[in-house]
Amino acid sequence: MKSAPGQEKSGQKGMKKLDPILEIVDLTHTYSQGTPFEHVAVYNINLKVYKGEYLAIIGRTGSGKSTLIQHLNGLISPTQGKILLNGQDINESKETLRQTRFKVGLVFQYPEYQLFEETVYDDVAFGPKNMGLDKEEIDRRVRESLEIVGLGQEYYKASPFDLSGGQKRRAAIAGVMAMEPEVLILDEPTAGLDPEGCREIVENIRNYRERTGATIITVTHDMAEAASNADRLCVMGNGKIALLGTPEEVFARADEIEELGLDLPEVTKIMILLKRKGLDVPTEVYKIDDAVSALLKLKGGRNGA
Repeated sequence: MKSAPGQEKSGQKGMKKLDPILEIVDLTHTYSQGTPFEHVAVYNINLKVYKGEYLAIIGRTGSGKSTLIQHLNGLISPTQGKILLNGQDINESKETLRQTRFKVGLVFQYPEYQLFEETVYDDVAFGPKNMGLDKEEIDRRVRESLEIVGLGQEYYKASPFDLSGGQKRRAAIAGVMAMEPEVLILDEPTAGLDPEGCREIVENIRNYRERTGATIITVTHDMAEAASNADRLCVMGNGKIALLGTPEEVFARADEIEELGLDLPEVTKIMILLKRKGLDVPTEVYKIDDAVSALLKLKGGRNGA
């Protein structure tokens, strides 16, 4: 399954009939170019992101994943290469770039630190107002976005600063959802939250995708979280794409994942250990239910022998 670093394998499983909404073409980004502090953060990356898919970008700190996603709505510009949205270079003109930022929503890590309006309603309405929408359309978007993240009317007039940590995160994400982007990108959306907060955020993202058909891109270092939700995993290392494919395809390369300094899901570790002890079990398993099914199948086969 492994693709060459920085290159995408054509005809990815499950994506053959879909059209790319985003294309990353020969992307390289160098910070502080021409100075003693010059650093190449991402190098010669080629990647297609398909309409309606859920893509997880995974990697350790310094692997280039955050630099990569900041190119996707034009927050930073390529040193070399280009980003295409529906076939058009997003950096073609100032107007193209402006429209891209409405179509590709980017939620930064700890977005709750960017809340600033007096009420939750006003904060969520900020983006749609900047789009020049009329009052009725703004109201519809605010209400629907807050509904998706589980914040009802009782929170509309509340100060965002009076919310719990998890509620602040959800309100901040709703502010980007209210712009109804075709692509929603979230940088470590569950960072710093307790297990219940993590579950709620993941559920909110799923709900948004189901209701809008939007493309979802999440950045994470958590392999288990990514594998449980994403259609494809893009594993980065040293500024390049190291592995790309479905969760099953990627977890079949467990040794390479560990070489990149990433931790495998506990279920996968257990299956690898059982394999090493001589049991005929699949090692690309990352869900508990699949592991149980594999073990029951193995047990049934032995009993019938």
